[in-house]
Amino acid sequence: MTHPRPPLAVAVEIDGFGAHPAAWRASSEEPSAVFDPAALRRTVLAAENFGFTLATFDDALTQTQASSYAGSVAGRLDGVVRAAFAAPLTSRTGLAPAVAPRGVEPFHLAAQLASLDIATLGRAAWVVTDPTQPELADALDRVVSESPAEREREVSDVVAAVRRLWDSWEDDAVIKDVASGRYVDRNRIHNVEVETETFSIKGALITPRPPQGLLPVFASDRVLAPEIADVTLVGGESVADIAARATSARTRGATRVFAEIEVILDSDVLSTDRLAQLDAVIGWNGTDALRFVGSAPGLLALLEDVGRHVDGVRLHPAVLTQDLPLLGTHVLPRLVSDRVAAAPLLGSTLRSRLGLERPENVFAQSATPDRSAA
Repeated sequence: MTHPRPPLAVAVEIDGFGAHPAAWRASSEEPSAVFDPAALRRTVLAAENFGFTLATFDDALTQTQASSYAGSVAGRLDGVVRAAFAAPLTSRTGLAPAVAPRGVEPFHLAAQLASLDIATLGRAAWVVTDPTQPELADALDRVVSESPAEREREVSDVVAAVRRLWDSWEDDAVIKDVASGRYVDRNRIHNVEVETETFSIKGALITPRPPQGLLPVFASDRVLAPEIADVTLVGGESVADIAARATSARTRGATRVFAEIEVILDSDVLSTDRLAQLDAVIGWNGTDALRFVGSAPGLLALLEDVGRHVDGVRLHPAVLTQDLPLLGTHVLPRLVSDRVAAAPLLGSTLRSRLGLERPENVFAQSATPDRSAA
């Protein structure tokens, strides 16, 4: 089925002090703010008030490996925890923690993300990552394969298992029958049995099916096959690179494609000077995103060009306290006024904003729920 194409979705990564590894040097926040819920609250509310479709929270299990876009990270709070903290503070912007499947227990992750979707009333998503983490084996106390094929298989297995667990409760499993004192229809709750080389599951999830049915799964085309992800993330050194990877992803079955774009904007200091000052501390290298250094009008022109090839963008501000306000005051309003993008609406789910249908439950039964079942 062909889905109607929605306006360009604009997501923003809000991990730490910003995407540049030296962002903390230029931030107006104190270095300790990386653990300060008040600082997180300010950033999340800014993203919501500016009208971003989605805010993402990068993460990694070990600190020996810097996250893909945040550079040398000295410390951070768990991504799922940060998203959960932001849930009651927001009402429109989607929230998506990054979680690397090879470092988690799928059952617990499925419960955490389902709970996040419930807390946000259907605004949660999952950014699937697979960073190289040299100390992952020690952290998990097991052998961790670094074979590309085995890594890809394990990531795919975890994603499939988490989705199956979200489906283990049918939508009408909760009956809340006051007369009989029964809360659920047990015939509508299904055991999931999965066994792989790295994990095994037997049983149903401990939470009901999420409001969206299945949370949207975001992943780079180099981490998860495009036909498996709901939204495929692509990067490159030019718009042509993004266009080529977007076309390839769609050919392989991608439903939605987002471009990854790092941003450092002109302010009272030219963006090129700002970048030089930050790079003098530590270089901003080794990412897979298209990098824009320049003015807000220049970024608007770039987004219009990129938008011809993708369904959305995820922006990575170099320094959050400097670049996020510039994006919110000089870029987002113009995108909305030009009808290139649309501000998220109160009460809408993230899937609906992305033009994704709510999926049917794989266990769904056609029979009327058994109200006598416990």
